[in-house]
Amino acid sequence: MMGHGRWTGRERVAAKGWQVFFVLVFTGLISGWARAGTVKAQFVGSESCKTCHAAAYNGWKQTRMANVVRDPKVHPEAVLGDFTHPNPLVTFGLDDVALVYGSRWKQRYFTKRGDDYHPEPAQWDVKKGRWLPYHAETGTDWWLPFYGPSNFDRPTGPTCDGCHSVNYNVETKQVTEWNVGCEKCHGPGSLHVARPTKQNIVNPATLDYVRGNDTCIQCHSQGRPLANPIAGKYFDWPVGFVPGERLADFWTLEELKPGVTNFFQYADLTAHKNRMQGNDFVQSNMYHRQIRCFDCHQVHSNENESDLIAKGNAVCLTCHTKDNPAGLKGTVSEHTHHAAGSKGSECVACHMPKIEQTIKDNFVSAHTFRFITPRETEQSGIPNPCTSCHTDKSTAWATKELRGWGTTSPWRVGN
Repeated sequence: MMGHGRWTGRERVAAKGWQVFFVLVFTGLISGWARAGTVKAQFVGSESCKTCHAAAYNGWKQTRMANVVRDPKVHPEAVLGDFTHPNPLVTFGLDDVALVYGSRWKQRYFTKRGDDYHPEPAQWDVKKGRWLPYHAETGTDWWLPFYGPSNFDRPTGPTCDGCHSVNYNVETKQVTEWNVGCEKCHGPGSLHVARPTKQNIVNPATLDYVRGNDTCIQCHSQGRPLANPIAGKYFDWPVGFVPGERLADFWTLEELKPGVTNFFQYADLTAHKNRMQGNDFVQSNMYHRQIRCFDCHQVHSNENESDLIAKGNAVCLTCHTKDNPAGLKGTVSEHTHHAAGSKGSECVACHMPKIEQTIKDNFVSAHTFRFITPRETEQSGIPNPCTSCHTDKSTAWATKELRGWGTTSPWRVGN
């Protein structure tokens, strides 16, 4: 630059070039920052989580959630059914089985045809050690009219796989991983893996109670997608939902009808079949008081039955203390009128009776937490916990016994 504040032509060109350079660089940075702020997280699989979350990962890895679907060629120990003895129901062999599903109540067997899986026509009753037919009968599940009569007309993609996998793609029929992996509850994790912060991953425990419970209800409920049909098919799971969103924007729960007993419900609106824990729970006072599923269930551990946070009554007594208006005023046995430590003195015996069918003659617990009275059995046929246990007694006997309990309101047991 020359004296008297004047620039030469060459200097003016150089200065202009630097201005343009800085503008381009700055614009590029701003653009890059903007793009980074709008990058959509992708699914990366549970293996990506274990380095930083080893304890949670190793605990989860032992749960049934992590092992509900298995390849019998990779995990032959997962096969529970008896394939060594002939049975007329078993028209297939292990060589035909691409995936096995379930291990607690039942085990079903999926074969692959083309790019779809289909259920074989027999299932193994785990509790009773026997083969049973597997075929959804006409008039049961709502989606049956949209598919053919054979199991091989009913692919598991639209009817099952969305809940038994992470990120099932309805168009490609591919999954990020089978089983209920980390991202099924925490959402896609690529951004969190790249730069871990609390803001770029979903923690259901920090969500409001509706969205927190929706994390579990997405699979533990009976309903149908709002967008059906999707890609020309009718789906039985909430396509498109990811944790942190409102499930009601994707999914409607099965309509319950007071006074009606059918495949889905009893007349008092308690579920009649398995997979309806969410349908039950949203009716309960527990849900109304903003309790979350994971206040009782520890999904990163199988230390206790049903992945509960504690054993037996300790789960309930965590909250139902003497200081709680909804707590006990005496001992558990004083409340139940059964001997301490007996089956009849378990909270779940009366408040979560096993009346919801998962497979023939096998039942799982109701989640309304209502006490079903003997009078309701007389009125609408719903099983009550008293005569379900005391099978040699009548509902009249049970009602008389309950009326004699000074700790129980007669108005709650029927006059």
